Amino acid sequence: MSGEKKKIGVFICHCGGNISDYVDVEKVREEAEKEPGVVLAKTTMFACSDAAQQEMIEAIQKENLDGIVVASCSPKLHLYTFRAMAERAGLNQYRYTQVNLREQCSWSHRDDKEGATTKGASLVRAGIAKVRLSESLENSRVDTLPAVLVVGAGVAGMRAALALADLGLSVHIVETENEPGGWTAKLGPAFPSNRDGAELVRNLREAIQTRQNIALYTGAHVAEKSGSVGQFSVRVRLSSGESLQLKVGAVIIATGFDAYAPAKGEFGYGLPGVLTLPEFRHMLKTARGPLVFNGRRLGTVAYLYCVGSRQEPDEGHPNAHTYCSRTCCAAAVHTALLVNGLDPEVNQYHLFRDMRTYGKNELLYEEAGRKGSVFVRWDPGDPPEVQEEKGRMMVRVADLLDAGERIEIPADLVVLVTGMVPRPNQDLVHVFKLPLGKDGFFNEIHPKLRPVETVISGVFIAGASQSPKTIAESVASSLAAVSKSAALLLKGYVELEPFVARVDTARCTGCNECLAACPYDALEKTTEDGRQAVRVAASLCKGGGACVPVCPEGAIDLLGYSDSEVTEMIDALAREAVHA
Repeated sequence: MSGEKKKIGVFICHCGGNISDYVDVEKVREEAEKEPGVVLAKTTMFACSDAAQQEMIEAIQKENLDGIVVASCSPKLHLYTFRAMAERAGLNQYRYTQVNLREQCSWSHRDDKEGATTKGASLVRAGIAKVRLSESLENSRVDTLPAVLVVGAGVAGMRAALALADLGLSVHIVETENEPGGWTAKLGPAFPSNRDGAELVRNLREAIQTRQNIALYTGAHVAEKSGSVGQFSVRVRLSSGESLQLKVGAVIIATGFDAYAPAKGEFGYGLPGVLTLPEFRHMLKTARGPLVFNGRRLGTVAYLYCVGSRQEPDEGHPNAHTYCSRTCCAAAVHTALLVNGLDPEVNQYHLFRDMRTYGKNELLYEEAGRKGSVFVRWDPGDPPEVQEEKGRMMVRVADLLDAGERIEIPADLVVLVTGMVPRPNQDLVHVFKLPLGKDGFFNEIHPKLRPVETVISGVFIAGASQSPKTIAESVASSLAAVSKSAALLLKGYVELEPFVARVDTARCTGCNECLAACPYDALEKTTEDGRQAVRVAASLCKGGGACVPVCPEGAIDLLGYSDSEVTEMIDALAREAVHA
């Protein structure tokens, strides 16, 4: 069916005023009505409501529509809502296009209703142009293997493995260290429960040993990966030098974090009386009774917060960690309470920028204050100075809680409260094509709607490999990854969206330019009628389109976003610009 003969319906949402307060939706409707192929153009208060969806279904069926445009909010919110609605109406879900009138128009131009209306009409016109040339596409189905690879045997990884095993799935855990447990096993009592981290890890490991469908490989790392969602083939290199080939349907990455390592001289680091918080926690782990450091009983400890977090980029920190590490404040306050329990005579000062003991951890902060901890707030423009004087550490700082009064704290020990930083995982990033956020941690698709999924179908992230998290938060995210991967695998198959590259083998000359452009290795050489050509592995293709512009013969197109569709959209937008 040609684009001109299609019967198209357009539905424009008021979004309860989010759009209609800044865009004249009736004017947009009138402009849409003039476009070739449009047989129905309506406005609605809330397009996503059940009542509005039912009206759309009735309109599709009554008018026998071949395609629809919904002009509303971001596709990130309701793309799948309207696709499902189209399917219920008997319309191919890929003959639907969503136009973002809210984020891209009304919210962007609140001070110019006339301009926002003109732009909104242009966006809708482009959506109509796309639908006019859209094709009916079908999802592809891939059978899935009932097995999961968990990379990382910290608390998040082990907890995920147990949950997966209890659902009847086979689990392979790969850990680079010789012992599982990660940071939790090293730092003693964990807040807020004070349960010993080594005990937590021991209980998890014992539980893993009772599951016959869990295999734990320590001193191992992932070397290669092939295949795609549902049917990954992963080569694991063991500490013995041997390799193991694993067949799995999904992968959960739970590789944890590293603690920030201060540079020599940073807040006095390198001086004999300055430790990081992990180093101090290791010292406390074996302490009994009065605390002794460097042969002398501790009288005063000064905690210096935000070391390695909320940094400003400068010569000393070209790759500054500008984010808040979230867990450090609670960890430092909890450490102070541990010190109170071991040696109540120790004076403790907390030099902080902003106190962020969120949630129930606020109780730790209050308890520390009641037990004698003194809290001093400092200005990031005037950070504390740490120097060695007469065998002790001298900390000088302006206290914002005391009208900026400069104080001196003679301390036997200065503890730098260091934040979490992303663990170097370049080999893993390369093997799985994992996306990284600007903070260096693994990046999810959407922090609220798809918080543990990556752009690589079947590969999920969990724990502090994604962002700084407490143990409880890490376990929660690992169980979310379990839920997603189990839902994928227990069904026995997975459906993949059809937005993949398509090669016209008659025009392809086999120059291989596209092979180098594809970041997902979704293109492979083949032979067609005795000629060299390229074929697309649909299960690997993510529809990024990097291969399209590099093809000198124009032999590659993208289903759902073809050259003709995009060109038609540009022409529709340009037509308004010419008349403006």
